[in-house]
Amino acid sequence: MSLSYGFAKVRISGAPVLKSKPAGREMQYHLHVPLDVGGATWDAAINVGTDDSDDLLQYKLVFDFQHPLIETLASMPAGKNELTGRQSLPALDFMRSDILAGTGGWRLSDPMDGSLHPEPVASMNRLLQQAAQAGWDVYVFGRFYSEGDGIHDTHMNQGSKGGQFAHRQGDDRNDHNDVWQDGAVLFATSSEKWAGYFAAFEHQFLPTDDLGNPTADSKPVD
Repeated sequence: MSLSYGFAKVRISGAPVLKSKPAGREMQYHLHVPLDVGGATWDAAINVGTDDSDDLLQYKLVFDFQHPLIETLASMPAGKNELTGRQSLPALDFMRSDILAGTGGWRLSDPMDGSLHPEPVASMNRLLQQAAQAGWDVYVFGRFYSEGDGIHDTHMNQGSKGGQFAHRQGDDRNDHNDVWQDGAVLFATSSEKWAGYFAAFEHQFLPTDDLGNPTADSKPVD
């Protein structure tokens, strides 16, 4: 069963706040951002790195993002847009679509130390603040909170190894792999120009099977 997935077309309504959360032996860091979602206040938890040098975040920060998806998104209504179970764009799948075509190579994040100085948190913090000040439309893709109003898992959501991520048909008890559920953050910086933020962890692998689990011949995202 698929987890609840989609995107929120929003305005940023306040300053980002860096927070940490333990995930196994590592500490994962997110920029928590207040969102105006059709007049309601939501939270977005945007992944920006870890303190584990063996499982760092890989990211693409693209300031000249171009794709036909832009026109589709611009025409979508503000607020929550549900895409659970959809098997095509505008749902995102880094392997099964061309959404990353022309976006260049992955960059390895700096190990996080709890400050706003490492990349990509420094650049994302500036970009989110600029979006708030300029009133840009922002599109946050990920999984909706099961409790409360918000969106998280703004990174690739397939190809993770380990029992806690395994997607078993008919079992929806864990935060599992899935297809057509990848996360991202897109910024409409003008009517013609967009920026995009895409992320995946070093311990995520492609290709994946029809459930989003890594295949026997899979290799780390590169």
